[in-house]
Amino acid sequence: MPLFQLDDSDFDFPEPHLALKEPNGLLAIGGDISPSRLKVAYQLGIFPWYFPSEAPLWWSPDPRAVLPAGSLHIGRTLQKFLRRHPYKITLNHAFSSVIESCSIREEGTWIGTDIKKGYEGLHQEGLAHSVEVWEADELVGGLYGVGVGAVFCGESMFSRKDNASKCAFIAFYNHFLRYGGQLFDCQVLNSHTSALGATEISRESYLSSLSRWKKVIIDKKCWYQQSLEL
Repeated sequence: MPLFQLDDSDFDFPEPHLALKEPNGLLAIGGDISPSRLKVAYQLGIFPWYFPSEAPLWWSPDPRAVLPAGSLHIGRTLQKFLRRHPYKITLNHAFSSVIESCSIREEGTWIGTDIKKGYEGLHQEGLAHSVEVWEADELVGGLYGVGVGAVFCGESMFSRKDNASKCAFIAFYNHFLRYGGQLFDCQVLNSHTSALGATEISRESYLSSLSRWKKVIIDKKCWYQQSLEL
């Protein structure tokens, strides 16, 4: 099956079930990373992932890694840490700093200038959000992602101190559920999200859940700048 080619004026994505099996989920190439295109993509269960030297690549993998409401797992060691954690956790206080920190990786980054600009635009529209973890006045961890109704699509996280990104995840997970959130989209399963309870479901099941939950309107207070509790 050929790879679908997009251009900057074409916002029509192919159906996710047409994605390649190898590499798993690769659906289309090209187009820009504008906030308008990103909004369309996330509504369809599609996300960008590529290195700055490449043309944009768009994905919808099968299976999909998710963490449904009520599925969070916190191991004993992490529970002990949370009881004495030294961090302050905030929401939407430093989006630019979080995405910049997520882009700094020894093995190279996929978060280039166009990715930063596109998600900054989504943040300004109230659709992309950041969670910050502070030790005193130092940003030591966090995550960012996109809200689609009662679904939160996690994009990336970083940690400079012990369990900082896990603290960001747990605090925001509980906060999102209190406001009616139903599903965390983790995209592709890894050891970090698996340890927190994420599991894999079929792309069809994910798209069915997305279709249902993206229509839910979350109280806008969920996204106010505020402190979060663990």
